[in-house]
Order: sequence, then C-alpha cells, then structure tokens
Amino acid sequence: MYKVIGTTKSRAFRVMWLLHEIGEPFDHITALPRSEEAVRFNPTGKVPSLIDGEAVLTDSVAIMTYLADKHGKLTAPAGTVARARQDAMTLWLIDEWDAILWSAAKHSFVLPEEQRMPAIKASLKFEFERSTTQLSNRLDGPFLMGDQITIPDILACHCLNWAIGAKFPRTDDKLFHYAKSLRERPAFQAASAT
Repeated sequence: MYKVIGTTKSRAFRVMWLLHEIGEPFDHITALPRSEEAVRFNPTGKVPSLIDGEAVLTDSVAIMTYLADKHGKLTAPAGTVARARQDAMTLWLIDEWDAILWSAAKHSFVLPEEQRMPAIKASLKFEFERSTTQLSNRLDGPFLMGDQITIPDILACHCLNWAIGAKFPRTDDKLFHYAKSLRERPAFQAASAT
C-alpha cells in the first residue's frame, strides 16, 4: 500500500486527491514541511513524499505523473500528442501559478523576516491575474484537457484554492465555477477528510 507523507494543507493534498480519484488505497503519515518526519523521507524537508514499496518519491507533480502512468488513469498515454499537450499544461501551471503562489508564501512567512519583501506581492498578484485570464481563455469544456479529469485539473484546482487562502483576488467567474465543480467531486471530498 502507498504511503503519503505530508498534510492536507500542503502539496501532499494533490497526491491524496489523485489516489482517491484512481481508487488506490494509501496510508497517510502526517508531517509538516521541514519536520523531522518529513526530513526522514526527503532530506530537503519538503512534502509530499510517496512510499511505494522500497522506493521513496518526492515532488507532487512527479508523484502524480508516476501514479497516473502506473495505473493508466488521469493522464494521456506517454509518447502521444495528447500527452505532450497535457505535460505542457502541467508545466505552464507550475510556472505561471504554483511558482507565483510559492513566491508569495516565501515573502509572507517562509523566509526569515529580514529577507522578506512584502512589496513583491502586488506584482505577484498581477502576474497571477494575467495568467488566470489566459487559463480561462483556454478552458473549453468541463476539464482543462477535454472531457476527462487529468493531472492538470488537480494541479489547477489546488492552486486556485491556495490563491483563495493567500487572499489573491478572485478575478474570473469561469475558473471559479470550474474549481467549484472539482471541489464537489467525491475524491476531492475524501482527500479533504484525510
């Protein structure tokens, strides 16, 4: 059985949600970032980590991609044009949303106080809003890649939820309703209760 190390208030939530979507059981080991338990599985102290037998995997997107490929769910097959487009969307979300939200978090509470630059958050919110408009224009169906939920949907919804928690402005009704429909999925609800 898989083991997921992290908390539901971290990127580990993405992995737990994906596991619920694909119907794979897992044990959850609660560990805060940089805690002794987190460092035990990842020397950087970052979460999540996934234990699969003897293997320890890190990075939420790498873990999600591994699991989706291994079980043949929530992903286009490797080596296809559809997969290349899916990977492009995943990487765009990491670059344009996740990285911006992480930078805002670093300048809010992660970095030592003397290293924080609160003024940067205004430009980060501007960048996020611009990217939100771009993503909204690309959303042409119930999910980002068409008629089926895939890794980019989990990533996008998690980032939208993170943005709400970080007090980024809600700028797009289309994406708000898209994320709301994802949050209503049974697998999302199950992961939230983990």
